[in-house]
Amino acid sequence: MFGGMGGNMAGMMKKVQKVQAQMQKMQEELKKRTVEVSVGGGVVKAVMNGEKIVESLSIDKAAVDPEDVEMLQDLIVSAINECGKKVDEMMQSEMAKLTSGLGLPPGMI
Repeated sequence: MFGGMGGNMAGMMKKVQKVQAQMQKMQEELKKRTVEVSVGGGVVKAVMNGEKIVESLSIDKAAVDPEDVEMLQDLIVSAINECGKKVDEMMQSEMAKLTSGLGLPPGMI
């Protein structure tokens, strides 16, 4: 009665294991990639890697106004937050490529 179902489940589990191995490899590769964001018309630029570590931050002299430190702080926060979003989008996009077409239920991997 359930003979065919067991074979399908075993095949699905093999697919899941294969995809999980590919995902681990991809995650390691994505950690090495970087994203770059520019805010405030380019006066603040941040570069973040796939591990969400800020690798560089550059601030144009035009953004440094001793009378308006809060604006510079806001630009820096904005740049770093935007980098984090871009890293998340990059990860999701790459993972979707691996899992598309498998027909697995959500949350299976």
